Amino acid sequence: MTYRLATYESENGPRAGVIVGDAVFDAAELTGQPTYTSVLRILEDWERAKDILAGAARKTGAGWKLAETHLRAPILWPPAIYCAGANYRDHAAEMARKLNRPQDPDPKLNGGRPWHFIKTSRSVADPGATVAATHYCKNLDWEIELAAVIGQPGKNIRVEDALRHVAGYTIANDISARDLGRRAEAAAGSPFSFDWTGQKCFDGACPLGPWIVPADDIPDPQNLSLKLWVNDVIKQDSNTGEMIFTLAEQIAQLSIGMTLYPGDVILTGTPAGVGQGRGEFLKAGDVVKLEIERIGTLSNRIA
Repeated sequence: MTYRLATYESENGPRAGVIVGDAVFDAAELTGQPTYTSVLRILEDWERAKDILAGAARKTGAGWKLAETHLRAPILWPPAIYCAGANYRDHAAEMARKLNRPQDPDPKLNGGRPWHFIKTSRSVADPGATVAATHYCKNLDWEIELAAVIGQPGKNIRVEDALRHVAGYTIANDISARDLGRRAEAAAGSPFSFDWTGQKCFDGACPLGPWIVPADDIPDPQNLSLKLWVNDVIKQDSNTGEMIFTLAEQIAQLSIGMTLYPGDVILTGTPAGVGQGRGEFLKAGDVVKLEIERIGTLSNRIA
């Protein structure tokens, strides 16, 4: 791993940082680029920035200790957060069993396309932050997801070109208020009964981090192990190879009719082992830990 891109809390507020080993450096100072004060500014210059950062990371001196540095979510705040729905085969099978119904045919084999919903930018939570949501809902659920960060803008992107638009990868927890996914006042089966905002967009609904690993360090995003624990008990243990639609296919679909911009984040779906499938949910005091191979670990406490 060459370096990691992060946001750290300085005396003057959040700034872009570069992590090399166990040391943290201010990105603007390390690179000599005065505009690199935020990760979003760096991503907007990604074609140049990726080489500048790689070169600077080879010439580092003494930095701050990572363990003593307050990391924020790597992007404050993403222009858009796109979240893939029902995109893991093992998760689809899990939910079919939970609902006691036949599993739907594989949408990819039947000519289907990836579909996404949106989380608000301000639903992002920092690594280590406490997510206060148990007062908001009764059925608070966890969902580990590989998150791709866009570095190169594009529209109508071809599948074979899609990964060239990715600057790097991080970890996301698509925390969901399962009991708020439907509007009680709407008739069952009504097209107006769904409430994606209430279920997915509350404060703290998207813990993100702890940093961004450059895409060049992860040559195959479709072969990464994902694990999630609640209070040190493993709940999700899968691999991104279980995705129905690959990240490249998701990027291509999203870019039809709209432009993807630097700093946009794509959550690629969650595997089996969510609380809804198990019939158990988060409660105050729980600690959720997520780990994705080649990226790192993200933890948050529930309040």
